[in-house]
Amino acid sequence: MIEKKFESIKMAPRDPILGLTELFKSDSRPEKINLGVGVYYDDLGQVPLLKCVQQAEVTLAERAIPRAYLPINGDQTYCDKVQELLFGASAPAIEQKKVITVQTLGGTGALRLGGDFLKSVFPDSTVWISDPSWENHRGVFERTGFTVDKYPYYDSSNKGVKYDEMIMAFERMPIGSIVVLHACCHNPTGVDLNINKWDEVIDVMKNQKLVPFLDIAYQGFGDGLDEDGQVIKKFADSGMHFLTANSFSKSFSLYGERVGGLSIMTANENQKNIVESHLKKIARATYSNPPTHGSKLVSTVLSSQELFSAWKTELAEMRNRIKLMRELICVEIKKIKPEANFNHVIQQRGMFSYTGLSKEQVIKLREKHSVYAIETGRICVAALNSKNLARAASAIAEVL
Repeated sequence: MIEKKFESIKMAPRDPILGLTELFKSDSRPEKINLGVGVYYDDLGQVPLLKCVQQAEVTLAERAIPRAYLPINGDQTYCDKVQELLFGASAPAIEQKKVITVQTLGGTGALRLGGDFLKSVFPDSTVWISDPSWENHRGVFERTGFTVDKYPYYDSSNKGVKYDEMIMAFERMPIGSIVVLHACCHNPTGVDLNINKWDEVIDVMKNQKLVPFLDIAYQGFGDGLDEDGQVIKKFADSGMHFLTANSFSKSFSLYGERVGGLSIMTANENQKNIVESHLKKIARATYSNPPTHGSKLVSTVLSSQELFSAWKTELAEMRNRIKLMRELICVEIKKIKPEANFNHVIQQRGMFSYTGLSKEQVIKLREKHSVYAIETGRICVAALNSKNLARAASAIAEVL
């Protein structure tokens, strides 16, 4: 009986991103280029080790701190610094103790912890994600037991946002619907809402009694830390209950450390404490408590004026390099194919771009030119550099 059960298990489908990386690794062609993986690479094609992180490592090594268990909700200094970064150091919500923040296993862990919590409060609700959205959004919330549906977002005809359709979709959602929103640097399209449009989004959500769940994995990669955090501050000022999942994987280049946080806006300190008790209960039964090292690195940087300033400088360098790659890929494609118009790539923000390439064109890129991209046409602009850009542009121009 047991043997038959195991024999009946079928191979699970490949993850659309990680599976592509497996294909890339198996490709023996030396000129291959991976534009599918969601990782920032420097101009040498390497994952950078930030100087501010290196200095934080030295500081922690000198302190020789024992690696004891952290509390279930994580390092308190880290959680406090996350709140300050997201909401502002003197935010009324923080001063009034309305916000609970817990340390999580990256941004994905924050989404899952928030999803498990919401399932206990809104068991019959539907989770709505943008069309398109990060591939794992659906998987995470379906694993928590939610039905996941899509609301209109990307307009392929004008490379913008289906704003009116999106608002109408929000207006039709049942009370208590959970809406996952990208606070900045929309993944996978790179197309963001104009900051002024968010006021109407907030009004509609407040009137319809929806539950916003903001995902901010790329703060600092759009226009800057403060600029990219404006959306969260707007939601906080609205007085709504909402959740925020944040990650430092990209902005600190700490991918393997799994450093993230879940923040929930509540009505008052008493409610905050109640919510925290439930989050701790879920976390305890899921992973017990979070790891120490990554959060210590982040909190060390965020607690030091010198290191914080150095981090902002390095973050700006990463942001500006991505913007340069956006401009140069368009210029190179134009040189090869003058009738091609890739200017929408320049207008997009963050690490990713919806190029407009079809599935057939992406497959041709991979099979003929060993240039790997997601079959939706999404590329990671941060994977381009001065050595591979011309070849990538030539390959894209050839399949257009």
